[in-house]
Amino acid sequence: MSQANTFPEYRGKMEYHCLGCGQHYGIDELYYTCPKCGSVFILQDLTFDELKKTSGQEWRDLFDARTATKKDSLRGIFRFYELFAPVIEEKDILFLGEGNTPIVASNTNLNKIVGIKTAYKNDGQNPSASFKDRGMACAFSYINALLAKNNWDEILTVCASTGDTSAAAALYASYIGGPVKSVVILPEGKVTPQQLAQPLGSGAKVLEVPGVFDDCMKVVEHLADNYRVALLNSKNSWRILGQESYAFEVAQWYDWDLKDKCIFVPIGNAGNVTAIMAGFLKLYELDIIKELPRIFGVQSAHADPVYRYYSVDDPKEREYKPVTVQPSVAQAAMIGNPVSFPRVKYFADKYEAIGGKTSFQVVQVSEQLIMDSMLLANANGHIACTQGGECLAGLIRAKELGLINENESAILDSTAHQLKFVGFQDMYYQNTFPAEYEVTPDSSKSNSPELVIEATLKDSMSEADYISKAADNVVAMLGLEKK
Repeated sequence: MSQANTFPEYRGKMEYHCLGCGQHYGIDELYYTCPKCGSVFILQDLTFDELKKTSGQEWRDLFDARTATKKDSLRGIFRFYELFAPVIEEKDILFLGEGNTPIVASNTNLNKIVGIKTAYKNDGQNPSASFKDRGMACAFSYINALLAKNNWDEILTVCASTGDTSAAAALYASYIGGPVKSVVILPEGKVTPQQLAQPLGSGAKVLEVPGVFDDCMKVVEHLADNYRVALLNSKNSWRILGQESYAFEVAQWYDWDLKDKCIFVPIGNAGNVTAIMAGFLKLYELDIIKELPRIFGVQSAHADPVYRYYSVDDPKEREYKPVTVQPSVAQAAMIGNPVSFPRVKYFADKYEAIGGKTSFQVVQVSEQLIMDSMLLANANGHIACTQGGECLAGLIRAKELGLINENESAILDSTAHQLKFVGFQDMYYQNTFPAEYEVTPDSSKSNSPELVIEATLKDSMSEADYISKAADNVVAMLGLEKK
């Protein structure tokens, strides 16, 4: 146990590696895209092979022992410190309770409806109620280190967001405080009230731009290219590193045995599916897991550039093209030109080289199926957001296409908490979806409160009679019989 409570001595040597031209850059500067060609980076530990001197079993034992630690620097995503950010010092690590989210097995009824065993990993139980906290914990720990090293008086963190990124960025910036200021840029009118309230409550400067997320991203990219700001979108490679922890936790939850496991991940800006593939590949390289789980990316037909790319069977014939998005209930994934697409291709090629052609696939689903699936999941005890509904929809679609076997089981990624997207549930129940969403509510699935007794009767009846009348009405409404 003493080893589990000891912060690691291992320090890697990390560099930015450009996926476009192959250039390498040191990590002492804030880089988001390659100065030479403009492509995105991944972060690589040049001494990663040193970790192979430790056996897979020894790594498993160490990470399992750390689950009992009381040391904040090893409690969250940094339990797996050696695997993703072994250059950040302990004093700079932030821990706000992120990571360690549960995987909740579905009940018998839902499994019977779907046809295979399913479970949700509830990343909505992170501090800001979404998976984005994983990446922010890593990115802000790195910023913390740069602040100390460079003695900066102030640093402005900025991000474009469909809601979840802004909430997470503002939360972590407010925790550091002092020299760190937070600005978030949102598409006007396209963020739920719950998501908008979060950065406002954390004290961030919230700016709105007419249009969609892609328009906000262009503004943020201009700022990052021309001013000293810390960009916190998926172009930030440190964020991608932190999100690898999702893969590490899934493997550990199943005692490092991922045979016949399928991971369903919604794809928006594509940072999460990138990180999850990268995480599983690291575990495989270190012999911590013996085989890779299959990964299914899921996209709505209203925002599906990655699906369209991979729907072409011959890799030589594939051509990536951004799409114009339509309104989607999976609002966090309503992105037509994901900045992490080059990373997806890079890691998918590596993944398929080891796991085979079917180890990474992308399916397309309708808005109708997303909403129906979210309601189905939550009517069976889950707390899935619309993106979580998208994952269940992806599983249902994959089964229809014969892409998944009955002996396999599915882990679905609920990227945020149900309550962040409760407005879409209300629109379904009240049948108020605008036509462009292409969602037609099934009245049999709707739910609404029913009035037991008119309030006006309270003034004309004694309290005892009023309570008795209300109780009698409840009995009649529920069809209760006396004992």
